[in-house]
Amino acid sequence: MTETPLKLFNSLTREIETFTPVHPGEARVYSCGPTVYNYQHIGNMRAYVFSDTLGRVLRWKGYDLTHVINITDVGHLTSDADEGEDKMEKMAAKAGKSAWDIAKFYQEDFERDLARLNITGKQHPRATEYVEPMIEWGKRIADKHCYELDSGLYFDVSTVDDYGRLARAVTEEGEGRINAVEGKRNAADFAIWRKTPEGETRQMEWDSPWGKGAPGWHLECSVMGEALLGFPFDIHTGGIDHREIHHPNEIAQNQAYCCTNGLDNAENSGARIWMHNNFLVERSGKMSKSSGEFLRLQLLVDKGYHPLAYRMMCLQAHYRSELEFSWEGLGAALTRLKRIVMAVERLKDEAAGDPSHQKFAPMREKFASAISDDLNTSVALVALEEALAVKKVDGGVKRAVIEDMDRVLGLDLFDLSREDLRIRPASAEITEAEIEAELIRRKEAKVAKDYATSDAIRASLAAKGVEVMDGDPLGWEWKLG
Repeated sequence: MTETPLKLFNSLTREIETFTPVHPGEARVYSCGPTVYNYQHIGNMRAYVFSDTLGRVLRWKGYDLTHVINITDVGHLTSDADEGEDKMEKMAAKAGKSAWDIAKFYQEDFERDLARLNITGKQHPRATEYVEPMIEWGKRIADKHCYELDSGLYFDVSTVDDYGRLARAVTEEGEGRINAVEGKRNAADFAIWRKTPEGETRQMEWDSPWGKGAPGWHLECSVMGEALLGFPFDIHTGGIDHREIHHPNEIAQNQAYCCTNGLDNAENSGARIWMHNNFLVERSGKMSKSSGEFLRLQLLVDKGYHPLAYRMMCLQAHYRSELEFSWEGLGAALTRLKRIVMAVERLKDEAAGDPSHQKFAPMREKFASAISDDLNTSVALVALEEALAVKKVDGGVKRAVIEDMDRVLGLDLFDLSREDLRIRPASAEITEAEIEAELIRRKEAKVAKDYATSDAIRASLAAKGVEVMDGDPLGWEWKLG
């Protein structure tokens, strides 16, 4: 393992803490996954770039990593509280398909997006695979911590110490985003089991001691986290929106299940460290899935951007900082990635050497310090660029240094080419082969000093959306607009 200690911000304690594994040599991480009723927008995907970076840092430091991202295919209502329709059932009815088919389709799309962003090696358990353990969990905590209403089994948050400490938002009236359900003892009480209303039939429902129905949304993460990682595990991650309701409810369930006390001891929460990435903000309102053509990774690809340009965009900001999305910002991230890829291309034929060469010591130390300082990837990127700029050094040594850094950043630098990163919208009416053929003709015309033909070819390409980039310092020669 590297010598620089890994320090992470714990949302539960609001402090930077040194990572010490629960199990020596291992790191166990749970990340709240998507509800697979629709495509994931790029704001959702920022959470998985963050958690993947965390996992890569842990592996880079020598830990044997187990990383779980759950798939919510049942139980999540249209609000984060206990109200509204089930998202899966609602989309199934709208699409005229079964809820199971909806879940399968959107899970597969989510996993394609993970692969495009170079996020790999995770377990993706589905909530529907753990319904029986959820029922057993409910039975274990029901007597001391729950009460039954006509609508289901509810968790009484007053039965655990320090409820809501993670959110730091508890008031006498309860958490403000939760609307009252008739009969609840406390505004913040939440459903462990939701009964199917009398006279209705759901596509996804199971028998339970509290009637036929489905588990509450919050229960699945507690059950799968304990089953797959054991309590306490090392790190639980999610978007900052989970910090207000979902994760406090998950923590309360964990406290009840383990018969533990207050949260002065973070391990009583089920995880030693809780981490949350901040929002991706887009000012036009196209981040919302109700906006029609909302911002999903496929839209970026359709407009011609390589998915790893978005990963670069995320890495340029600290995960706890709000990140604003714009097409100009994405273009700038793509240009930065292009520059790095062009520098790396010169190293591809080199056999990797010894990365410990003293010329690279300052950059390697800067990189290690940055990623160990609560995953400061923006500074780590600068260290990589500084290493690429080192002159008069063996190419194999430089390759080894850059490969080692890219193990953490996940930009796939030695498999990308400059051609991969050209902007090529899906709507373009001219193929890459046709563009290249025209450029060859143009070069021949310029060699022959036939400037009229050269200019005519350039104008013809421009009419088809192709910008010929003569003299471009990046050497891309053309791009599709």
